[in-house]
Amino acid sequence: MAETEPDFTIGIEEEYLLVDLDTLALTEAPEALMQACTDRLGDQVSPEFLSCQIEIGTKVCANVSEAREDLRRLRRCIAHEAGKHGLAPIAASCHPFSDWRDQKHTDKERYNALASDLAGVVQRMLICGMHVHVGIGAPDRRIDLMNQISYFLPHFLALSCSSPFWQGHDTGLGSYRLSVFDNLPRTGLPPHMNSFGEYERSVGILTDLGVIEDSSKIWWDLRPSSKFPTLESRICDVQPSLEDALTLAALIQSLTRMLWRLAQRNQRWRTYDSFLLAENRWRAQRYGVGEGLIDFGVGKVVPFPDLVEDMLELIAEDAVHFGSAMEVGRARDIAANGTSADRQRAVYKAALDGGAPKDEALRAVVFHLVEAFHDGL
Repeated sequence: MAETEPDFTIGIEEEYLLVDLDTLALTEAPEALMQACTDRLGDQVSPEFLSCQIEIGTKVCANVSEAREDLRRLRRCIAHEAGKHGLAPIAASCHPFSDWRDQKHTDKERYNALASDLAGVVQRMLICGMHVHVGIGAPDRRIDLMNQISYFLPHFLALSCSSPFWQGHDTGLGSYRLSVFDNLPRTGLPPHMNSFGEYERSVGILTDLGVIEDSSKIWWDLRPSSKFPTLESRICDVQPSLEDALTLAALIQSLTRMLWRLAQRNQRWRTYDSFLLAENRWRAQRYGVGEGLIDFGVGKVVPFPDLVEDMLELIAEDAVHFGSAMEVGRARDIAANGTSADRQRAVYKAALDGGAPKDEALRAVVFHLVEAFHDGL
């Protein structure tokens, strides 16, 4: 009997940083701001580990069109309520110049426990990410697709880079966020699993020993969600632009369905050792879309625009199915014109070339991020 097609519903989670509109430095979220957002958005908004962060999550959406409406509503609410306090949200994975040493973690039991358990490693977690959930009901299919989607995680990372600056310095990386996050345990590319049962047994070893309380402490780049019947992609930097966020979500949704279609024809995407995939992950983290990734099938480094064309050809049918051909097609623009990391560097360079001192050039980058957040709301 043919497998019933999953709904492939999507949900998007984003983490934002709050900046003072006068100094453009990070600032704590006032209790009144969090309460106002909670009153309007309910459980779709929550504090994050650091008190300068705020997290949102869309409803379960059938397609990217539904996701656009909900994500726009969430972003608009956060921006409106923050503005009442002289603040603004930015959706970048690292703040260009604020120091992690000046930030405080949110006083909640979960975050107090994290601070205690992870010690100095977690203190530098001044980073924000974007998570995309795709609904897949059958647990074993979730694991099967996780093994195959891992090949494409570097592609998603490359398109999403939004964290070139750290502590006032250009790191030379497109995604410095990953350098910070990878210091935590149980991060990185997911290991190959043969079944959902194997996954549960592996997690169970740690929970039975009391090392972790549940699977929410598994922070791989891609994982079965601990709360929902979904695969949760966690590789992406958060996106300053609403439309870039939707492009990534649409790509992930369509690619997941494409791989499911292969399975219905008794086919699958070839899996490679994590050692090889990690090399592409590093290239994406370092260069974004600028230097290409290794195509292991042809055995050479392929320019990123060519990789995007290959991916769009693979998922063309699926993008039509979800009505997201326009959104996935925008990946061509990102590949050709650069990521948020490239745009941030361009703003910084233009300010320096115009005679601005370094600190003012960095503030110009933050102002650019504030504008990008509000664009299209």
